[in-house]
Amino acid sequence: MFLSVVVPCFNEEAVIDRFAEELAAVLDTLEGECEVILVDDGSSDGTLDRLRDITRQRPGFRYLSLSRNFGKEGAMLAGLHEGRGDAVAIMDADLQHPPPLLVAMLALLQSAYEQVVARRDRVGDARLRAIVSRLYYRMVNGLIDVRLEDGAGDFRVLSRRALDALLAMGEANRFSKGLFAWIGFRTGYVNYRNVARAAGQSTWSMRQLFDYGIDSVISFNSKPLRLAIHVGLLITAIAVVYGGWVLVDGIVHGNRVPGYVTLICAVVGLGGLQMVLLGVIGEYLGRIYLETKQRPHFLVRETSDDPA
Repeated sequence: MFLSVVVPCFNEEAVIDRFAEELAAVLDTLEGECEVILVDDGSSDGTLDRLRDITRQRPGFRYLSLSRNFGKEGAMLAGLHEGRGDAVAIMDADLQHPPPLLVAMLALLQSAYEQVVARRDRVGDARLRAIVSRLYYRMVNGLIDVRLEDGAGDFRVLSRRALDALLAMGEANRFSKGLFAWIGFRTGYVNYRNVARAAGQSTWSMRQLFDYGIDSVISFNSKPLRLAIHVGLLITAIAVVYGGWVLVDGIVHGNRVPGYVTLICAVVGLGGLQMVLLGVIGEYLGRIYLETKQRPHFLVRETSDDPA
């Protein structure tokens, strides 16, 4: 089997050499040809210089440097387009995706599967983060049209058939976890213990994680729009019932001065609800707007194959 390994890199100067060494040691034990595609996603540190050195020193290693930071989705897609193998693995450069797992994952792929996913546990995560993650997956799986596995990230191996199906989807707003689930095919799992970063810090902020969560809901269904209709009907029904109660109360007890607090709460509450619903509609409109532009997902500035 010809294996391609795609590795998105963003500001991984502190760990990329160690990663390349550990990955190369694992690939040397495999039968068949292997290639490694390192994708520099517009890093601001010395990552690109390290990738140049690694590809000069290690046969089978190649690199792409994007013209700017396109995000992990763009970097991953750039590497997948370059992969020439019968199977393509995706993994991070921070060693939170242990390279030795590739052996078990490839064995499973060759047995009966089109996708093999590495699924980590929550050992070592902060208690609050673990609880929020579990709640997130329960909520998202109740809303979207595919199922996301808790602990299953981008670390996976795809057959050529599964990869071709994935690359056939040219949408601009890409949420890879959902796309991996959407293409289907028989999927196997390899469980592993959570591993801390070998060096450096995560570049994901809380705001980015929150936006990523919104993407997971918006990208695969229109249920939030349907939910807006249901909420609107519920509020209308409550208003009708409340109006009837006020009318009956006025007839029985006489006209009284309406409550100031009730009025303010109703105005503020309904105003906030309208803003949220407009935001949901705006998210869908914005995605349609981006899709119509048909811009490329990434631009390549430099590759290891360029003439010296």
